This record gives sequence, structure tokens and C-alpha cells, in this order.
Amino acid sequence: MSIHPDPKINRLNVFGDALASCCFDPITGYFRNGFCHTATTDLGQHTVCAKMSADFLNFSQKIGNDLITPLPEIGFPGLKPGDFWCICVTRWVEAYEAGHAPQLKLQACHQSVLSYVPLDILMDFAF
Repeated sequence: MSIHPDPKINRLNVFGDALASCCFDPITGYFRNGFCHTATTDLGQHTVCAKMSADFLNFSQKIGNDLITPLPEIGFPGLKPGDFWCICVTRWVEAYEAGHAPQLKLQACHQSVLSYVPLDILMDFAF
């Protein structure tokens, strides 16, 4: 799988290291390359690599973002507990504030997440 060619995409994680892959099965990321890369066109900022839990998936579905139901017409397989997925940073913050935040694969979380969430809070959710 190739990485998006846009050199403006910052490829560092929350530790300042090279961004690790989030998941290739199912293939995740705004660019569907397995990484939580972002760009100015990524309005949702899909920068948080989260391990799906039943609690988070149900919370997300309840507030209008159904990540469970497959949508084959757009290549979305539907997620189940245990899957990793690049979610929007604001969705993770919303889940955190509501007590439903999923665990994180921090090596795969884009460094821009630090503009929203301090590292010490992220560390509390490290997978």
C-alpha cells in the first residue's frame, strides 16, 4: 500500500517519532493507506488510531456516526470490537468527555492530536 504522495502530510506521531500504521485489515485512514495521515482536505481530522470497543461503537452509533453497519458501496466493512480505526479527533474527545473513549495505539496517532488532547491524557488510554 503506498503512502499518499502529498509532501505536506506530516508523518509524525504524538511522541515526535515516525507515524506507525494503524490497521491494514480493515484498511483505515483518511487516505485508506493504513495510517492516520491527514491533510487540509481531511475536514474530520481522522488522526486518532483507536481500538474499537463495543462501548465506543454503540456510543458513536447513538450520536449519529454508525461505524458498525457495513457500507460496501463506499468500501466500508463495518467495525467490530477489537478492530483498529483512524477516527476523528473531535469524536474521540467527545467520547472521552462522555466516558466512552476507546483505547489508543499512540504510535499511530498523528501529532496534531496534541492540539486537542494533552499527552498525559492520551497516555491514560494507551493500548
